[in-house]
Amino acid sequence: MKRFALLTLLATTALAQQQNDADYTRQIKQFTTGAQFITEMVDHLPASAKVPTPLKFFGYIAGAEGHLTYSEDVNRYMRALEAASPRVKVFSIGKSEEGREMIAVAIGADESIAHLDRYRDITKRLADPRTLTDADASKLVAEGKPIYYITGSIHSPETGSPEMLMELAYRLAVEESPLVRKIRDNAIVLITPVVEVDGRDRQLDLSRWRDANPNRPVPPLVYWGHYVAHDNNRDNLGLALALSRNVLHTFFDFHPQVLHDLHESVPFMYISTGTGPYNPSIDPLVVDEWQRMAWHEVQELTKRGLPGVWTYGFYDGWAPNYMMWAGQGHNAIGRFYETFGNRFPMTADRVVRGQSDRAWFRPNPPLPAVKWSLRNNINYQQSGILLALSDFAERRQHFLEQFYLLGKRSIAKAANEGPSAWVFDGAQKRQGQLTDLMSLLRTHGIEVQQSDAPFSVAVDWPPSAKKDKTDFAKGSFIIRMDQPYSRLADAMLDVQYVRSDEKVYDDTGWTLGYLKNVDFKRVANPDVLKVPMHAWSGAPAAASSNIIENNADTSLPRLIWSDRNIRRVIADEPFTVDTKKYAAGTIVAASAAPATKTHEIHLPRIAILHTWLRTQDEGWFRLALESLGIPYSYISTQEVSRTPNLREKFDVILFAPTGGSNSSAEIVNGLPPGPPLPWRKTAITPNLGGIDETDDMRPGLGMTGVDSLTRFVEDGGLLITARDTSIWAVQYGLARWVRVIEPQKLRAPGTILLATVTDKKSPIAAGYDDTLPIYYAGAPIFQVGLTPPPAPESRPSGRGGKNDPDVAQGRPFVPLPERPKAAPGEEGFQTPEDAPWNSDYALPRVEDRPRVIVSFAKEADKLLLSGMLEAGDEIAGKPVVIDSPRGKGHILLFANNPMWRQNTQGSYALVTNAIMNWDHLR
Repeated sequence: MKRFALLTLLATTALAQQQNDADYTRQIKQFTTGAQFITEMVDHLPASAKVPTPLKFFGYIAGAEGHLTYSEDVNRYMRALEAASPRVKVFSIGKSEEGREMIAVAIGADESIAHLDRYRDITKRLADPRTLTDADASKLVAEGKPIYYITGSIHSPETGSPEMLMELAYRLAVEESPLVRKIRDNAIVLITPVVEVDGRDRQLDLSRWRDANPNRPVPPLVYWGHYVAHDNNRDNLGLALALSRNVLHTFFDFHPQVLHDLHESVPFMYISTGTGPYNPSIDPLVVDEWQRMAWHEVQELTKRGLPGVWTYGFYDGWAPNYMMWAGQGHNAIGRFYETFGNRFPMTADRVVRGQSDRAWFRPNPPLPAVKWSLRNNINYQQSGILLALSDFAERRQHFLEQFYLLGKRSIAKAANEGPSAWVFDGAQKRQGQLTDLMSLLRTHGIEVQQSDAPFSVAVDWPPSAKKDKTDFAKGSFIIRMDQPYSRLADAMLDVQYVRSDEKVYDDTGWTLGYLKNVDFKRVANPDVLKVPMHAWSGAPAAASSNIIENNADTSLPRLIWSDRNIRRVIADEPFTVDTKKYAAGTIVAASAAPATKTHEIHLPRIAILHTWLRTQDEGWFRLALESLGIPYSYISTQEVSRTPNLREKFDVILFAPTGGSNSSAEIVNGLPPGPPLPWRKTAITPNLGGIDETDDMRPGLGMTGVDSLTRFVEDGGLLITARDTSIWAVQYGLARWVRVIEPQKLRAPGTILLATVTDKKSPIAAGYDDTLPIYYAGAPIFQVGLTPPPAPESRPSGRGGKNDPDVAQGRPFVPLPERPKAAPGEEGFQTPEDAPWNSDYALPRVEDRPRVIVSFAKEADKLLLSGMLEAGDEIAGKPVVIDSPRGKGHILLFANNPMWRQNTQGSYALVTNAIMNWDHLR
């Protein structure tokens, strides 16, 4: 008791002796716009003779008016903390696509950092309960310290968190308050201050441009990262971006118990729980922890007088594609904050509508009007984080025990709720997409096994007497569900169903087997776990051959473009070699061409076309082509408008979706007239440009650009469009005899639907089966032909039943002739039955008519494969892919996005087949 009293006295004395940095503390209060926007935890900053504050290092505090910090300088500051304090250690975790460094900063007590490898080893061992007894785990829990991983600024316009995280790192390293000492002694804090390093530096360039041009509108942040903007927080499935892979690898290096992502788009502070529907793979313990942590922080911040702290009513909890799922999918707690950011380092009068309304989940709503500063934002973020860390430190053992328990419950999934495994037959024909999916699962930390021999198993449990066993080939891939990350495997591979009355935040269906167009089975039968199997060691390198079958697989374009010096032909008809039959579309070395009709592959000069309105969706197209090894040029609509003869430069132009709510008129007209909006590398904007540049982002395609693209097609080029650019091609007359239909009740938010190949003779459809799954996001709906399809015939009220003919009285009965069925290619182009000679002049020639290559399944009740669909009858049988001839060339219209978030490889071949056959589509 005397020793405890002495320690308490020493701690109190030490705290009393610690002085605050007076200037820094004064500026915190200076840049905070009201006492209700700050707490006792962050209204000061302690002084240190050895460790530099942000003010000492940069000359400004975190949240100072007019100041933001570039990513490289954030990293420099964190390394200065490391050099000055034994409580800080910095790790380089990888580079961005443009070569900027990402870091992770570990902060804890001197002892924690000195023995960091030991604490990392403890969490690594707890992550796999198969290697431990409960007694072993208890010893590790008693010894270990939980790790709390905080990530900042994945979204580039959300600029406050890196500033806050630098100050937080300093505070955690220096402050001797009971709160901070408790955190430091009982937990390890891991910080990645800037996730999207490329985008942050571009955003800061725009901030500098704004300061230099105070009376002019600021150019929009059209590029964040090298490829995509806001979608960088939708890459946790595909892991196509460097930032996603770097954060995931960091997770595996430390195995933290919480991953907390910081965002800035909602007033004043939203703490994630979500409205539901929650992803069904999530353990109920995780959902409970979300609620407990969030409501604890809401209550504590509200108790301190902060207005506008709330939870529940934003986001849903459904899709596993967010950054926080790097933790959520690996038995950690994934969570995020949304705070009120100003984007630029300024104080501004803000009006809050809607979210300032009181609700059961928001009894303390944001103020409807407020003077808001960057420092206010930092106060909220840091106060919330400190409360979260305090709770985390107090519940040190709980979080380690829960981490271990969640792993155990995941391993038990095969024997409890099931399934036992996911099985992908090893003999199926799309080996490129199959092995890509297996590689992706392994990158996620999911174990992939291969069967040692062929096997048969009943997929149901208990086995149904009416169903035969399913046969699988030797080398079939087995994803066992008795592994620690089985819930993530389930989230990625299972089929989703979302009721049409649910409010959803993003995609509703993402079943990767469907999106990759590979066969898979959900096997509930535990006998599958007894199949002899071994860990998959990876895919062998694809070997070239004189004959390459086209299976609508990503392996084909990779081979073709990697060996582009080899002359190859494409078979226009089926053929046989040594008794083996090959389908039309098979690729053959010219030196071994079969005795059948063929055409030579002329690999085209390709351009990806972007607007200056928005570049995110075309970024996924760039990534898709690069993943296939297909080279391309990158041009803007402005360049098209300046280039009267595009055929001199290009053979194929991909006009990817612009995304957002841009209309066809905006694609043509561009941004509203006004002062120039430059996007170019200059002395004050050194990080702009590079990807593309312009002196003024305002001009759009213009009618000269429309004419140039029309001429490009008529002169033999192939123009590929998708979603809103397909609407543009129809509305501006490039694609003829196609109409856009406005949806009425259709609801299909990012869902997977069944499509049918309607023109098997088209080389665009080569390698596909009769049906394929496609990703669709609710628009557009197309109709081909001169007139709408006839309405279903009905009968007047009269005698008989619904299907009986009506009979006029007083004359012999004359039945109505059956409507003639349209011949292939005639749909929508039939002449009127009563007087065809009056309108035959308006019929386009057969060779000029658009051809429907792929359509939605005709039966509305069979459309939905995964996700949500309401009013599917509005799209049943409607075109998905249309080949619209014009002059010597073609326009290929997609109603869906075939290259979406690096997940939809199953529809890539619809694009690459068209590219390979660009000069032979008729």
